[in-house]
Amino acid sequence: QVQLVESGGGLVQPGGSLRLSCAASGSGFTIYEMGWYRQAPGKQRELVATITRSGSTNYADSVKGRFTISRDNAKNTAYLQMNSLKPEDAAVYYCNSQGTEVGVVGVIFHWGQGTQVNVSS
Repeated sequence: QVQLVESGGGLVQPGGSLRLSCAASGSGFTIYEMGWYRQAPGKQRELVATITRSGSTNYADSVKGRFTISRDNAKNTAYLQMNSLKPEDAAVYYCNSQGTEVGVVGVIFHWGQGTQVNVSS
C-alpha cells in the first residue's frame, strides 16, 4: 500500500515562495499521476496541479505562471514550487497519487495528510 507524506508548508509573506514535497513509500506499486490539491477553510478541495509519469502537467488557472509541479519517478516524489504567493493561496495542501498496486484490480487513489500553507504579512 502507498503512503504519501507531504512536507514544506509554512508561513510566508505575500510575494514569497515555498516548495512542497510529497514522497510516496511502500512496495509493489506504480504511480501514474501525482497531484496537488488544496482546501481553504469553508471551501471545497480544489485541484492545484497534476503531473503524469511522463511529465505532462495540468494547472488550475489561478496558479498558472506562479506554481510549477515536477516529479522524480526514481524517488516516487512530487514537488510543487510556489512563487509569488498570494493570501488567497493559503490553504491545506494535499498530495494525491493514482496508480496500480500488485494484487489489486483497478486504479488506486491515495491522499497525504496535508501540509498547511499560510500567506500573510
